[in-house]
Amino acid sequence: MRRVRYEHSGGPEVLFLEEAPVPEPGPGELLVRVEAVGVTLPVVRKVREPREPIPLGGEVAGAVVALGDGVTGYAPGDRVTGLVFGHGYADHALLHTAMASPVPDGASAVDAVALVRSGLVAHGALDAARPEPGESALVTAAASGVGHLAVQLARLRGASRVVAAVSDSGKADFVRGLGADEVVTYDEETWGEPVDYVLDAVGGELLTPAVASLAPHGRLVAYSSGGGTVAAYDLLVGAKSVIGFQMALIARGRPQVYERWRRELWRLFAAGELRPAVHAEFALTDAAKAHEAIEARSNRGKVVLIP
Repeated sequence: MRRVRYEHSGGPEVLFLEEAPVPEPGPGELLVRVEAVGVTLPVVRKVREPREPIPLGGEVAGAVVALGDGVTGYAPGDRVTGLVFGHGYADHALLHTAMASPVPDGASAVDAVALVRSGLVAHGALDAARPEPGESALVTAAASGVGHLAVQLARLRGASRVVAAVSDSGKADFVRGLGADEVVTYDEETWGEPVDYVLDAVGGELLTPAVASLAPHGRLVAYSSGGGTVAAYDLLVGAKSVIGFQMALIARGRPQVYERWRRELWRLFAAGELRPAVHAEFALTDAAKAHEAIEARSNRGKVVLIP
């Protein structure tokens, strides 16, 4: 089979395609013939980190071709999606059943990788914010794979006003089409009238303006891999709070919640209320171009690889 990997840290140019044996599923694992791979910012960032190379994992969707020992509830031919921690940029991948979920009839593999994992993160971050109907929301990276779903989910959860924060004004029409009432760019001096909660996918230097955009008693949910710090005084003066959210903790420690959110995402998708957008589909041989799109912050919706 083909797979994409890298041998030393760097930009998209360090990625290369190689031939590798098809892996054998271990206990609790599914061998999946991959039909679509969702490219995520955390994986793109890891390639640049000065560390030993790691397998390029991420969201995959496809058909089960073999089962590991102890697997129940799945059979060859079943269509599944989920997060893989081994090699995911490949023709075949190993998906543990704890991270797997079925793809319903009528949905494509591309739909699955655009909706499920990104939607779970958006749903979880929104839940962590404890939104009340009528509150106002601000979403950073609002045109991203997660952000564009968070904008829609905030509206569905009763937000009276949704502000989309983006890297450039060229994304304004896209996020307005998803339901954003206002659009701000990161370089603006202020981000408009204060909001009750912020869903932040960027971190770093944007944490300061994001906290500043909160109304008194506002909440910021940080789910970015970008790091950053918040001055305690900035929280104290407005009785504001920062909440961390990590999807892996939910998947591993609260599988019933993970499953409930997943079912809700597919329900909203089937009803036409939640619309995952795909920015572009790249061939597996063009994985570097997919990473370039993410790094350039040019994407409007999900970036997908097609093996």
